[in-house]
Amino acid sequence: MTEDEINQRHAEKMAKKKAARDKMLAEKTIEKGLLMVHTGKGKGKTTAAMGLAARVVGNGKKVCIVQFVKGVWNTGEREVLKHFPDLCVMKAMGEGFTWDTQDRARDIAAATAAWDFAKEAMADPSFDMVILDEMNIVLRYDYLDLAEVLNTLQARRDMLHVVITGRNAKEELIEIADLVTEMTQIKHPFRSGVKAQIGIEF
Repeated sequence: MTEDEINQRHAEKMAKKKAARDKMLAEKTIEKGLLMVHTGKGKGKTTAAMGLAARVVGNGKKVCIVQFVKGVWNTGEREVLKHFPDLCVMKAMGEGFTWDTQDRARDIAAATAAWDFAKEAMADPSFDMVILDEMNIVLRYDYLDLAEVLNTLQARRDMLHVVITGRNAKEELIEIADLVTEMTQIKHPFRSGVKAQIGIEF
């Protein structure tokens, strides 16, 4: 087969793919607020959510980020997003991981306060997206009533996007979500003795 024949066959193949994709896209007509879940043991759940936050802000829309576990850590994303106070509200309401606090009652109180704030944000029509960072962790330990959380998420405004991150997402949450991504850990530098580094973990 000559080079021209190879190129012609490639062009025909790509033309068919484009036609099929154009047809598929034309059939997608629904626009709605999505419930997105980032879970799994791999790195990148919060990172992906912060990328969505940047995308929302970049489009001139407004996002609220509620952090259920992380305290007021000095992270790179916080430093960037604080320059957009009219478009991004970032509320760190956690007190660290459960093995840091070692106080279940205190953890429940912090989770409840964060959830109350999150519900206010979801009810605020100025927000286009609400990110519930590490909420899966507090749900895993039953710090919040799962049924009440699910009902609130399902009853949210039609065009509100909600992103929930954290390992061990509840099956009931996965069931009602529109998009679920599981981060799979294949390799991680921590296992080789590499510590958390600026610009990578925070």
